Amino acid sequence: MSATAPRYLKLSMGLGNGLKLRIVERPGLSLAPDALAALIADLRSIAGSVLPANELEYGILGGERERIDNVIVTLLYDTRTKAPLAFNALAPMDVTLAGRPLELLHLGLVMVVPSARGRGLTELLYGLTCFLLFLRRQCRPLRMSNVTQVPAVFGMVSEVFDDVFPTPEHPTDPSFTHRTLARQIMARHRHIFGVGPEAVFDEERSVILDSYTGGSDNLKKTFESAPKHRHGVYNEMCARELDYGRGDDFLQLGQINMRALGSYLSKVATPKTAPWLAGQFALFGIQSAVLPVLHWFADDQPLGALRPWKSARS
Repeated sequence: MSATAPRYLKLSMGLGNGLKLRIVERPGLSLAPDALAALIADLRSIAGSVLPANELEYGILGGERERIDNVIVTLLYDTRTKAPLAFNALAPMDVTLAGRPLELLHLGLVMVVPSARGRGLTELLYGLTCFLLFLRRQCRPLRMSNVTQVPAVFGMVSEVFDDVFPTPEHPTDPSFTHRTLARQIMARHRHIFGVGPEAVFDEERSVILDSYTGGSDNLKKTFESAPKHRHGVYNEMCARELDYGRGDDFLQLGQINMRALGSYLSKVATPKTAPWLAGQFALFGIQSAVLPVLHWFADDQPLGALRPWKSARS
């Protein structure tokens, strides 16, 4: 009897404002060859508006099989012209924490065509997919990471996700959890975000020195050209802590949880809109009644001191 095939996330939905969202989990495994080729063509079309044609070989853009088999792609399209406008490629990474295996979600590469910038597409690309994956996990907290030198992205991650390090409020001295996860990422997964083996990691500040030497060379920016955040504190920290001439990056670590979901909803919908109200009531109901029941009876998942028995699998 054959094993049940994995159920990968494949979703298309309209977002209003002339936008359509498409999410494909592990496209190399979940799509037919023709559909996969069309997906990669859309990604390269977006990247081609940002990078020269001879520089489109980074990560999933080059069609490397290992990358396309282990990535979660989010695309935004113009509903009128059907043209691809932006994409994000999330990468799951295997780590351990407190002796247990853990899947950590790396936020990955984001590209937006120049004509669509300034429309808040980055928050849509990062947030919607992350929180759909969070909901699929029955709202169990999900660890995330992000590597960037872009102030706008650095600030967005700091504001949307929970327990983030580093941030302007917490620029040095990582917690034990942040330190443990960062060491594993730099030891085993730096190839996922194009960092070469010679790059040095400043653990106290969570800064990768000379980061653009492992395949991501063409993504290096100057501070002047990097998109800025609307709150100057994030721009100031990037300018102060990163050497853009050398090519430094922050490695941010945080968590996707109910607090982060509430923060995200409050940013993408105004308090007077129906989606915002619906989101707040849904969050309240989930936190108050549904989640404790789901977590209590799922004995194959860790619940720590709240569970009165130990799973036979532990």
